[in-house]
Amino acid sequence: MNKPSRKWRMFVIHHSHTDIGYTERQERIEQYHVDFIRQAIRICKDMRSGKRDEWSGFKWTCETFWAVEQFLKEADSEERRDFAEAVRQGDIELSGTYLNMTELADEDLLRAIHAKAAEYGRTIGCPVDSAMTADINGYSWGYAQSLLDAGISHLFSCIHTHHGMFALGRKQTPFWWEAPDGRKLLVWNGEHYMFGNELGLCPDGVGSYMIRDEFRTPAIVDNREEIMKTRIERYLSKLEDEGYPYDFVPVMVSGLATDNGSPNGDIARAIRSWNELHGDRITVEMSTLSRFFSHLKQQDAEIPVYRGDWPDWWSDGVSSTPMHTQMFRDAQRTLRKVKSLDPRQQTVSREELSGIEQQLVMYAEHTWGFHASVHAPWHWNVQMLEARKLAYAANASRLAHLALDKVRHALGGALLYPGRPFRYRVANTERHALRQLADLEWDGFENERFKDGLEVVDESTGQAVLHQIGVQCASVEVDLGPGEQKQFTVRPAKTSKAVTTSNVKLVGADTVYDIEDMYPSGKAKDACVFSQHGAESPYVNIRWNEEGIVSWVIKETGEDLIRADRKHGAFTPVYEVTLAEGPANSGSMYAVRSAMGRNRKGLNVQRFVGRLAKAKAVSNGPLYGVVELQFETRGMSCYSVFLKLYAGSSRVDVSVRFHKESVWEPENVYISLPFTSGMPDAETLWLDKAGAPVRPGIDQLPGTLLDYYCIQEGLAFAGENRALMIATPDTPLVQLGSLDHGKRLLHTQQTEGTERHLYVWAMSNYWETNFKATLGGFYEFRYFIDWSKDVGTAEEAIGRCRAMSSGAAVWRVRADS
Repeated sequence: MNKPSRKWRMFVIHHSHTDIGYTERQERIEQYHVDFIRQAIRICKDMRSGKRDEWSGFKWTCETFWAVEQFLKEADSEERRDFAEAVRQGDIELSGTYLNMTELADEDLLRAIHAKAAEYGRTIGCPVDSAMTADINGYSWGYAQSLLDAGISHLFSCIHTHHGMFALGRKQTPFWWEAPDGRKLLVWNGEHYMFGNELGLCPDGVGSYMIRDEFRTPAIVDNREEIMKTRIERYLSKLEDEGYPYDFVPVMVSGLATDNGSPNGDIARAIRSWNELHGDRITVEMSTLSRFFSHLKQQDAEIPVYRGDWPDWWSDGVSSTPMHTQMFRDAQRTLRKVKSLDPRQQTVSREELSGIEQQLVMYAEHTWGFHASVHAPWHWNVQMLEARKLAYAANASRLAHLALDKVRHALGGALLYPGRPFRYRVANTERHALRQLADLEWDGFENERFKDGLEVVDESTGQAVLHQIGVQCASVEVDLGPGEQKQFTVRPAKTSKAVTTSNVKLVGADTVYDIEDMYPSGKAKDACVFSQHGAESPYVNIRWNEEGIVSWVIKETGEDLIRADRKHGAFTPVYEVTLAEGPANSGSMYAVRSAMGRNRKGLNVQRFVGRLAKAKAVSNGPLYGVVELQFETRGMSCYSVFLKLYAGSSRVDVSVRFHKESVWEPENVYISLPFTSGMPDAETLWLDKAGAPVRPGIDQLPGTLLDYYCIQEGLAFAGENRALMIATPDTPLVQLGSLDHGKRLLHTQQTEGTERHLYVWAMSNYWETNFKATLGGFYEFRYFIDWSKDVGTAEEAIGRCRAMSSGAAVWRVRADS
């Protein structure tokens, strides 16, 4: 019954899974992987020399080029020669991937890291054509294109279905993944990255994770051969029962029963013993990725083609450390500014840029913390490794801003000295148009220069431009084309500060403005009109009630940008907590999370929606007005939404500020975005994914995640003659699936009537192992909203989001610049 009927061939791909900080200190992991390569070289040399003939046929794949890079930095000339020779002989193989990444990395960063293995391969005369990933559950669409750009034509994906799931509804199957530009990457959608250990292929490295049967399997067992025979036969028989079309199958194996496990020559010995006993029916051989893909491409079975995004279930880790994710994203944008302002690297060297990229990569790598982060958050390794992980974002920020300072100084930037002129350069470093308020800032000791007032002069025309005074700054509105720069001078000027009371404005002595005016109040000096129930600019009329913002009406057309079928008001907080059974302790905090599956919450989840308690005007002037909406909500001691309405354009900047209380139970914080372009019958939602705009639920692989997406700089609702653009510079996760606990849907399982309500998934600590246990602290997240009938394509709309998210680069310049 459990014996396969075909004659089978099993390709065993031996590797060392790279988790940086999950099982040990980050620098200790680096030492391990450098030594793993040394161990693999020794195994290969002993095998080739005949010293260890029982290891004949040994092959090992470097799962990540990061490990190779660390080895090459440390190795002497003989070791480098031995490694290169082992690669050329096919005993050791290079994978084209650098690390196992989340979707935080943008297109530029992916391209930079995927070029590394291929470039090294060329230097030793051994082209790299294959790549593998382990643990992660998906990739942005541009990931495929960046691999193809590096000359990689094959990807072996070893998914991990803990709180995740494989694509296509079937493992152990190939497909052609069509990239945004139409080229195709051959993918094998594989088993868990240590499945070979469960099949008994590694002596003293057995396990039971995906296979739960009658065997007791600590790593070291005395009946490994029995386990191996039983499980391999059952597994191959099951493949036959499920209509598997091939007579071969690949499995991955680690040399130890742990992540970050070493190479193990005894795997080759175990395989030789197997083949002596069972090789007539089931042949097992150690293989490289390239060897396996070469065999696959010789088969007659048709391989399907799929085009679109492959959303990663595990990108939700970014919301467990929201402040440092925010810092990472700012650093990544700052690096883009540096490259835009210094395209020929005349000021910032390639080495300096690589240093920034390296810190970004180490933060965006998929390991979010030590494995005991939730059930033992006080453990020293938890505290230490968390600080070091977060330091990658901090270091990236420091280095990126240092590089930007160097570039700005080279472009006339003025440091601090007596008599420094009030001259400012404003630059759009993105490839799309930008319209925003630019803050021309000065230091507090300089305030006296402008005690009687000031004016701002556009140096290109010599004319004063409209401005608005803030705290130690003057704001001007700039309209910049791609790469365009403008220069302004701020100079003292006498201005009138006279004010009086209005005869027709229906605001009381209590300053509460809760009645609509009956008569116009004459020529207005302020950009906006505020009341207890709404805010109005020349372009938009926003209204709110106790549930938050419920109306966002475009004045030109009368259309409302808030969905009529909204679940919650715009920017209203939604807080969830799943309570553990019994007292709070290590066991209960682990147990309540471990059974959540792909829901990211428990069946007994408690959900609380913020209620608007107070609205008050903060500032008003000729360019913009600001109003604060204060909410009451569980899980947060305060939560305020600040709306900045522009007088000169259809843009509203939103700032969400709150204090999150410290809670050990699993929780989620969502921010509602119930927007529409105003033309729901003709609109499409587009997300900015690394490498290409994506339509969620349309441009993605079958069987992939529908609930949430990790985006880059924003999203857009694009209609036939209008686009609503929302830049999300600080919070990368957007939720579209139902917030309710229940059966999760995969792409192609949804129906036409499936509800898709948009939220930012701002925070989460639900994972039972390596997420940060508490989210407590102070936060500010920004959102920039604009709408236009002049934006006709998704690419343009998403490009505007990127420009808004990046914002203009503003710096003070010398008199001679």
